[in-house]
Amino acid sequence: MEGLTVSDAKLTVYIHPSMSKQIRRAILDQLSSLLFTYNEVFDGVLLAFEVHLPDKKARILPGLVPYFGVKLKATLLLFSPKPDMLIEGKVVKLGKDSVHATVLGFCSAAILLGDIREEFKYREREGVKSFRSKTYKHHRIKVGSIIRFVFKSMDEETLHISGSLLPPHTGCIIWLSKHEIEDRLQTESLKRHYKDIEKRKQIEDSGILSQADQLFDHGRMKKSRKLQKNDPK
Repeated sequence: MEGLTVSDAKLTVYIHPSMSKQIRRAILDQLSSLLFTYNEVFDGVLLAFEVHLPDKKARILPGLVPYFGVKLKATLLLFSPKPDMLIEGKVVKLGKDSVHATVLGFCSAAILLGDIREEFKYREREGVKSFRSKTYKHHRIKVGSIIRFVFKSMDEETLHISGSLLPPHTGCIIWLSKHEIEDRLQTESLKRHYKDIEKRKQIEDSGILSQADQLFDHGRMKKSRKLQKNDPK
């Protein structure tokens, strides 16, 4: 899935003197408070982090309350999708006008009817709602399906995503993955076919093939003469 990035950052964490004997815990508490929220500094949603303390030095800051700053290095896992990126989610609700999904278990996503390509037709049968492809009958989207869709925008406060199923390479991941493999095999087969043709053409142009044919014909003639000599007639 696109939109996931790993970033190395140099940070300064400001700690109250009361936590001076529990520096690591204070750092982890502050960074943990940023999890699963959008942060402008990181330009994304913090999903996980790993902290590295290069040294044990800290700088005391002037002021009424003497906080001290601890410099550290951190490896951050961020969810920072941009328009037109492909992201994935699990369908949790579906109606004739929209598809709703969860992304990474904490973001909600909505794909409205205007962003669902005409290939998909809404259908409800025996209480099961789905969008089924009119072109490929086995390609359908229902509650529980994992879908791939195009990211359009995200509300930074509510982490609500707006997506699209208009491009042809979006839809149910299981169906897409199966047909991507089939397309890849067909492409590789065609490549091998054209490669063999090109190789034979190069051999013909070099004259090697004609020489080989002449040697083969010469061998057949010699063998034929031997058979004639050994013929009792």
